[in-house]
Amino acid sequence: MMVSERGSVFRLLQWQWRSVTVFTVSGLLATIAHKMFEVSWLVLPTTPVVVVGGALGIFVSFRTNSAYDRWWEGRKLWGRLINASRQFSNQVCAYLPESLRDERRKLVRRHMAYVHVLRCLLRRHDAKKDPDVRNLLAEEDRELLTQTNPTHGLLARQAEHLSSLTADGFLHEIRLQSMDRVLHELLDVQGGCERIKNTPMPRGYGFIAHRLVVAFGLLFPFVVVESLGWATVPMNVLVCLSFGLISEAGRVLEDPFTMFYNGLPLTALSKTIEANLTERLGERPVPEIPKPTERGILM
Repeated sequence: MMVSERGSVFRLLQWQWRSVTVFTVSGLLATIAHKMFEVSWLVLPTTPVVVVGGALGIFVSFRTNSAYDRWWEGRKLWGRLINASRQFSNQVCAYLPESLRDERRKLVRRHMAYVHVLRCLLRRHDAKKDPDVRNLLAEEDRELLTQTNPTHGLLARQAEHLSSLTADGFLHEIRLQSMDRVLHELLDVQGGCERIKNTPMPRGYGFIAHRLVVAFGLLFPFVVVESLGWATVPMNVLVCLSFGLISEAGRVLEDPFTMFYNGLPLTALSKTIEANLTERLGERPVPEIPKPTERGILM
């Protein structure tokens, strides 16, 4: 996630070089045709293109707003995950007696592993190869990584562990119910993240938006060339690239769990949970929480 307001116009143009090329060429063609060859019949009336531009602005803005809603919902879900994780560790350390310190550690470290496995699944990484998962997940739990939904398997293992402690008389049933509600909250968060990840926005939105922006970029120069002359070229790039960037913003925000620079900082959030829960266990060293890079990117 980009956490700095610093930016580079050169990198922006480099990122959108295809669009910049198309809009520059269309502006040049319109200007050359009008100024050098005096092809005045190519000049288009203003009203139809203005109507198309207004409709295009509404369309790409709607797509971007919808994509931002998905991004923000993903961030809120991970905020709930952080709170539920802290609550779970509080309950484990408060409800289980000091004599069961090893059981506390198993439950809390399994939950840390759960968070990292969820991060891997959302980013389409192999959890079995992730160093954080391999460090935190106990040997007897690693077979869960081969299941169709490893995170669900880990939560089920947590529920079984808590039920066993209750049956042995170490955990009161009322406290088990309280901890079960936290596990239910974790399942809700996981399901919300999976819904966002596995349900992309309709492909038609991106296809139509891109084609309309290109069409507008080809028509717009022939509307303003008579009044702007050679200034048509930079004006066409500025106006049409604005539409294109709004549409691109929607595309990159659509999936908040990617490794693209606009993706959510799942690694930093996972490490935050791991550090918080390690402190609750009273263990050292506490994992370091990642910091933004020199370019202001936090992943």
